[in-house]
This record gives sequence, C-alpha cells and structure tokens, in this order.
Amino acid sequence: MAKAISTIAKNIRKHRKERGLSQDKLSRLADISHATIIKIESGGIQSPTIGTVQKIAKALGVSIEELIK
Repeated sequence: MAKAISTIAKNIRKHRKERGLSQDKLSRLADISHATIIKIESGGIQSPTIGTVQKIAKALGVSIEELIK
C-alpha cells in the first residue's frame, strides 16, 4: 500500500508543478487545507480519502486514474 501512496504523492506533485501551481494554490482550487496537500505530497498522510483525491484530480484537470497509476 505504501508504494501506491508514494505514486499518488509523486503524481500530484508532478501534475501540480506542470501546471505551475503552488501547494497553496492547489489547496484553494481543490478546497482542501494547505496542510493536507503538504502531508500528502510528503507522505505524512498514508491513505488520502477518495474524496480528497477526487478534489485534487478535478483541481488539476486530470482523472483519478492519472494520479494513482
């Protein structure tokens, strides 16, 4: 399971940087806390909820599958 979380964190960071978004801007677009984005990207949150992943995917303009593959 840890590998999947690492993949999600890596993909969120990759898509965020490709779009030129800061963690703060992404948190506002996704309507989740800045601390949550930081924790997910750093691996501090081991299993983000599907709702959180959906919000991040929507804010980044990608599918959930793109974040988890």
